[in-house]
Amino acid sequence: MSAYEELKLHLSSQKYVWLITGVAGFIGSNLLETLLSLDQQVVGLDNFATGHRHNLEQVRSLVTQEQWTRFQFLEGDIRSLDDCNHACSNIDFVLHQAALGSVPRSIEDPISTNSTNIDGFLNMLVAARAANVRNFVYAASSSTYGDHPGLPKIEDKIGKPLSPYAVTKLVNEQYADVFSRVYGFRSIGLRYFNIFGQRQDPGGAYAAVIPKWISAMIRNEPVYVNGDGETSRDFCYISNAIQANLLAATTTNSDAANQVYNIAVGDRTTLNELLEEIRISLVNKFPHLLNFKPVYRDFREGDVRHSLANIEKARNFLGYEPTHRIGQGLAEAIDWYVNNVN
Repeated sequence: MSAYEELKLHLSSQKYVWLITGVAGFIGSNLLETLLSLDQQVVGLDNFATGHRHNLEQVRSLVTQEQWTRFQFLEGDIRSLDDCNHACSNIDFVLHQAALGSVPRSIEDPISTNSTNIDGFLNMLVAARAANVRNFVYAASSSTYGDHPGLPKIEDKIGKPLSPYAVTKLVNEQYADVFSRVYGFRSIGLRYFNIFGQRQDPGGAYAAVIPKWISAMIRNEPVYVNGDGETSRDFCYISNAIQANLLAATTTNSDAANQVYNIAVGDRTTLNELLEEIRISLVNKFPHLLNFKPVYRDFREGDVRHSLANIEKARNFLGYEPTHRIGQGLAEAIDWYVNNVN
């Protein structure tokens, strides 16, 4: 039995109180669905800057009424210390997902990115420490590797950040480390590598590539590729990220605390390969994709050329073992988009 299967068995008989920040977002709402399905008690905090009420309504439709009663939603902002203090009261585990994502957004508006991702992060650390939470798990980012050329990416070898967003995520890790050293506060950072899956928003200027492309192909709209399509990424399905969060929050391995971990699958897929895999998955239902051709344009400022994770540290310390590779994840995600894209 895997470490994650053992954990889910444990959670079926042991009830905890979890706080998810950014609960109405893509990752946050999927964490909420999983925890409620495991009969856990969840508090969620969101200001709907990037999250959506319809994500919460969809979770409500997927769990039982009894499970839904175990969820308390707080509309608030991590930039408010009072909101953070209120949310952290009587919490066992914090899963801090709230942030302003997107490299392009941070380049256009570094002030807002800094305010949410650094000021808000510090507020959450202060509030969680004051509330004596058991463990604080936060969404770190593969953008922290910056211009370091090495592949695969290993946690202790990073380069210089290439965007304001990457700077904020690096500062998060440094603040968490300082809180460990100065206050003895326990935290774990998860460096996400291109997480994708159901409820990831395909709309807006800063949408991630997979939902944006799936949505455009379904609607027979132009699909834009930044660069020559040979840029590669380690695409990681949402189920893997959920597993990592729950394992990190509940780990009893003292050596696992106050660390950062790559959360990915350890595979590299080019954008051209990704496009073709999505096209093949959709073409039977959308015949217009038989003659599909993407539109190539200039490389995007702040993007790294290649990204691939070494996940041995997460395996060894947390018992993390990805359950979905990109093909399996795309199959599940595409089903959701086919049923939900208008």
